[in-house]
Amino acid sequence: MDAGNQRILGYFIEEAKEHLDTIEKGLLDLPTVVKDPETVNEMFRAAHSVKGGAAMLGFGSIQKTAHRLEDGFKILKENDLNVDRKLETLFLQSYDILKDLIEQLQGPFGLREDEAQKVVQAAEPNFIQLQNYLEHLVSGEGTPDTTAPTSPQPGKAQSKLPDNFAPEVTGILKQMLQLFKQEDTPTNRQQIQEYCKRLALMGGGSELWQGLLKTCYHAIANRNNSYQTLAPLVIKEVKLASDQLQQGKGNAIAPSPNLQQLTIVAPPPQPPAKPATETSAKPPAKLATETSAKPPAKPASEATTKQIKIPVEPKGAAKAIIKAFNKKQIMQLVKLLHAHAKAQE
Repeated sequence: MDAGNQRILGYFIEEAKEHLDTIEKGLLDLPTVVKDPETVNEMFRAAHSVKGGAAMLGFGSIQKTAHRLEDGFKILKENDLNVDRKLETLFLQSYDILKDLIEQLQGPFGLREDEAQKVVQAAEPNFIQLQNYLEHLVSGEGTPDTTAPTSPQPGKAQSKLPDNFAPEVTGILKQMLQLFKQEDTPTNRQQIQEYCKRLALMGGGSELWQGLLKTCYHAIANRNNSYQTLAPLVIKEVKLASDQLQQGKGNAIAPSPNLQQLTIVAPPPQPPAKPATETSAKPPAKLATETSAKPPAKPASEATTKQIKIPVEPKGAAKAIIKAFNKKQIMQLVKLLHAHAKAQE
């Protein structure tokens, strides 16, 4: 892709992320939003803009998914509907598909359209279910959520939820989302963690609900995780878990592997190994003169008595003595020989 097209793609991704933010905020408070035509219209226009940009750039999978959401928002615009938990869940699931596709698009490997089409095909049953459920609500035959609730486990019965559980959770999630959009500071993180604590106390004593909020708490505490990574996972999983509690499916609550992964604190980087010259280098070998040099030999007079060979013939003996001794030694030798000769007389 040349520089010009790369720049256009960058503009599309930035604009699409803003539209996703508009859609997400609306879906997180859908029962209230449907009573505000202007907000619903903003969600509709956001999906429409993503659809148009994707069509221009040839991303058919994103275009089709955004179109599905656009159709759903159009029904919300044109009809006065009572939003229930099932409709919220179906919209959020469709939104997640669109968001995942755009995140892949800005990833290091880009969006492979053949793989993306497989994702859209796999999500087709959800799109159909959303469309059918909207039509049921429009016709006045809105069907209740008939999915059988999960039976509570023995000994872990959930207490009755507070009457204001749903609006309280929604309100706290909105405040958390606003903090996630602000500067990442220790104070902001601490405030988001405090919201997790408040939410944990609202789940009617459900241990799984508390466990999910504890996981969120530790993921937020991990400074290696950016707000951009934390926000979508934390908000979505808490919202889904709150729906499960209200539907009597509290035993289905569990943090996703992606959320659990965010609680793992990476070990601090190890300091680089010191150069061999600093760690393992041996001290330079001493010069031979410093290590192996032998002390100078002692003079012969200090060590052992020097011996010479003297011929028996007197003249030869005299030559050998003169050669081996100095004048003083010769004089001493003469005196000794003279004294010996006198003693022999």
